[in-house]
Amino acid sequence: MGGLRVLMYYLVYSLSIFIQMKHCHSSNICLEKKHGGLFIFGDSYFDNGNNNYINTTISIQANYPPYGQTFFNYPSGRYSDGRVIPDFIAEYAKLPLLPPYLHPGYPNYMYGVNFASGGAGVLNETYQGLVVNLNTQVSYLKNVKKLFSKKLGDAEAKELISKSVYLFHIGGNDYSTLLETNSSVLLPVDHQQFVDIVIGNLTNVIKEIYNLGGKKFGFLNVPPIGCSPSIRIRVNNGSTGACLEDLSAIVRLHNTKLSEMLQKLEKQLKGFKYSLTDFYSIVYQVIKYPSKYGFKEGSMACCGGGAYRGDGSCGGKRGIKEYKLCDNATEYVFFDSFHPTERASQHYSQLIWNGNHTVTNPYNLKQLFEV
Repeated sequence: MGGLRVLMYYLVYSLSIFIQMKHCHSSNICLEKKHGGLFIFGDSYFDNGNNNYINTTISIQANYPPYGQTFFNYPSGRYSDGRVIPDFIAEYAKLPLLPPYLHPGYPNYMYGVNFASGGAGVLNETYQGLVVNLNTQVSYLKNVKKLFSKKLGDAEAKELISKSVYLFHIGGNDYSTLLETNSSVLLPVDHQQFVDIVIGNLTNVIKEIYNLGGKKFGFLNVPPIGCSPSIRIRVNNGSTGACLEDLSAIVRLHNTKLSEMLQKLEKQLKGFKYSLTDFYSIVYQVIKYPSKYGFKEGSMACCGGGAYRGDGSCGGKRGIKEYKLCDNATEYVFFDSFHPTERASQHYSQLIWNGNHTVTNPYNLKQLFEV
């Protein structure tokens, strides 16, 4: 019955998209007039199944229960009980559900595709060999552009690439690797220098996509990962409930540098437009004041074990077999020790899509699609 519900959702949703389409390419692929596709880059907050298809460890996969229990009724590979942020953004943009790029077969990429990989960072060294790193994700975009040129011709391919939006959530894993194993102690590295390296690499990636013809970029800055259950459990063994301020401080430095870098690129690159969502502040507010946003629990995960259910045991396949699972994921901000529930992702997505200037600048994502 649950599978039938999901099937009906997609049939009705696809029909509504078909009715609203106004602009068709010569390949008979229709897109909302003025719109291009949506291309997703990033980590486990955005991954919709790519890690299902790579040679990696089960510790950075989510293709087993209880992941996917509430919407898809099967574990799709999303690190959530249901949908993740790109799923909602695609819906708001009147696009169909985007496929993971590594899904077998030959899907149509005209509406966009998801390149994100759980565990990925800006730096190639972050979980090296176990994830699809950001540079490889960009190489996949190059493959897609070649397919567009072959199918549409160079002129239409260039137009589609130019009108499309390139959405990023990346960086948190680079900074979480600065933590010593099972500790709240940061490795003795120059934090300013490390942030500069991360930002420098991200700048190069943006320029690479711009040189491919991309003009519209969406960014979520790094959330307060020091307040996730997986990090709280490390601070005095979870006895105080405190966030790891040292880690949050590095993240805030990154976010300041990211904003400065995007402002510079806007001046340097002709036609470059961007949306930067203050994801840090959005998430922090929901964690700190969950009831204000309709949640009952902002600190403890729905799924896991130990203090705050932050031991990473959700699903019982990451070294710890026993775990607890809440009765109603919609009451929780976190589904597992690090990732949001579908309901939290929906809340975040609405602000990313249509938020005012207190949360997203200089455009929100809706405006970026239309500009």
